[in-house]
Amino acid sequence: MLIRWLLAALHLIALGIGFAAIWGRARALRLPLDRQGLSRVFTADTTWGIAAVLWIGTGAVRAFGGWEKGTSYYLHDRWFMGKMTLLLIILALEVWPMITFIRWRMHSAKGATIDTSPARKLALVSTVQAALVLLMVLAATAMARGLGVR
Repeated sequence: MLIRWLLAALHLIALGIGFAAIWGRARALRLPLDRQGLSRVFTADTTWGIAAVLWIGTGAVRAFGGWEKGTSYYLHDRWFMGKMTLLLIILALEVWPMITFIRWRMHSAKGATIDTSPARKLALVSTVQAALVLLMVLAATAMARGLGVR
């Protein structure tokens, strides 16, 4: 029982950290991208990545590790499938920002000039991801309350 509680708590904590980080990344990308601005973007991006690993890791263990209701329950719940679809969209949207920020970090480490022209579009991607995280919360709470079960 203690492990189930800890996994659930970590899952929710990761959600909060992740939402704050992705929202912070979107905001940081709309500000001037001088040295401090880039530092804000990189910090928010790193925090988003750490939260995602924790969030996905605890979610996978809870759903497929035998700690909760069982794999069969989750795979046959439409709200769970909706959550997973939203997660896949978030991950697909993350490819471009991830590659871009890796390049920016490499250029920054070398002291090279960084082309920050895609920052506004990257901010929009981050904002969309934040909205999708909120939709995941709605799906999760619907699933937990048994709304529209199977």
